[in-house]
Amino acid sequence: MEKLTFKLEQFEGPLDLLLHLIAKHKLNLYDIPIDLLLEQYLAQMEQIPFADLEAASDFLEMASRLVYMKSAMLLPRYEDEGENLKRELTGQLLEYQACREAASLLAQRWQADRLFCRPATVLEPDMLYRHQHEPAEILGAYLSVLGKVKRKMPPPKEAFSGIVKHRVVSVQSRILTILNTLYRQKTIEYKSLFAQSEDRSEMVATFLAVLELVKSKRIVVDEGGQIAFGQNRSPLPAENEREESR
Repeated sequence: MEKLTFKLEQFEGPLDLLLHLIAKHKLNLYDIPIDLLLEQYLAQMEQIPFADLEAASDFLEMASRLVYMKSAMLLPRYEDEGENLKRELTGQLLEYQACREAASLLAQRWQADRLFCRPATVLEPDMLYRHQHEPAEILGAYLSVLGKVKRKMPPPKEAFSGIVKHRVVSVQSRILTILNTLYRQKTIEYKSLFAQSEDRSEMVATFLAVLELVKSKRIVVDEGGQIAFGQNRSPLPAENEREESR
């Protein structure tokens, strides 16, 4: 949307007012004395009858900008910033002055009886693609599209193998294995139960199985780490034997 401009008295905006004050007091546009310009600007604003706050907002913004510029130039720490703001304001004033002069020149040359308007020309759209691409550029575009397609596809099952897929070893199965081994060998070394473990799940199940068997007094573990049958030496149920054989 085009920004609305408010023409107050003879000034169309804050830049117009600044140019008026510079010309009126014969100030150097390329080396503007900010102190004097700010003083004259505030004095002129007090004489302008603003219709509402919206109309005065641009002028008030410029006033605050000049005050900040003056404050920055007075402080040694911000002197460079003040000079940069001053050069920026000078550039805006020069551009605005050039535009105003060009508008005045066009207004003098424009005549209503010599205004010509050319009708719009209907152009046929060119549907032929004429751009030539290098092989490397085409390959890069193909790989880019291929990568986008792959990103939209669901991930393979192998991607979750180390996250959610793991072998489950039950404590009951390890109990049967330990008891079967004892029936054959009479004694087992405690460390040997973990020697053939394939993963952490099997090791944990083996440890819990030993605890369960010791608690039920079906095995005992001596100080040397040897495991043997305990007081409650009950035979394996038939169904457990079949499960172990499977």
